[in-house]
Amino acid sequence: MRNVRLIARLDIKGPNLIKGVHLEGLRVIGSPNEHAVRYYHQGVDELIYMDCVASLYGRNSLGDIIQAAAMDVFVPMTVGGGIRSVEDAASLLRCGADKVAVNTAAVSRPALITEIAKRFGRQCMVLSVEAKQVGLDRWEVYTDNGREHTGLDVCDWVKRAVELGAGEILLTSVDREGTRKGFDVALVRLVTQQVTVPVIASGGMGKPEDLIDVIRHGKADAVAMADILHYGRATVGDVRRAAQAASIDVRSYEYA
Repeated sequence: MRNVRLIARLDIKGPNLIKGVHLEGLRVIGSPNEHAVRYYHQGVDELIYMDCVASLYGRNSLGDIIQAAAMDVFVPMTVGGGIRSVEDAASLLRCGADKVAVNTAAVSRPALITEIAKRFGRQCMVLSVEAKQVGLDRWEVYTDNGREHTGLDVCDWVKRAVELGAGEILLTSVDREGTRKGFDVALVRLVTQQVTVPVIASGGMGKPEDLIDVIRHGKADAVAMADILHYGRATVGDVRRAAQAASIDVRSYEYA
């Protein structure tokens, strides 16, 4: 069994790290680079950067932020938001990203998934899914930072995307995002049962122990953390130790 990855998620608006609830009501937290460096030194396994207004403006503006981060942190970085073409992906990879996450443009033109996977490899193509519950055991895919309906069923979409070349899924529960109520384990379990690629659970982590449920019962391969780290309610080390205490396989790390 592979180690569960502990990932810090940084949502960006302009030059600022921000945080909201249900992907709305965005509040400025501070400097993205300062927080990224802090999480790197705490032992985070990966970083995810999401430009939360990129789809609205039709572009990803994180190039400079990624270049700055690449000088100071040495863990894999996934970048998403506003990626509409292979050229957009290539630009971010040149800036220092290791993977790109695509949501809105993939829904609009699913062939983009295949194009990115063929050009850079499946491991580089992350499908970002923003999901809202619409019925009993039913979730709909949303785009544009959780603002727009698509009519797509989450299960149908993730299966199709993997067939097209997606090598990983970033699964965000819009209902839980920023609420500190824990991950939507039922949603995560539903998706992990449908696909064979890694699934990152995102949205709702309120305490280190929330990781245990989504790994044991949701079968997630990784967890994305934002609010819990940004507001200093726990460190990456606290989360890693909680996982280890529950006999969950995570990367060992010696803290300074």
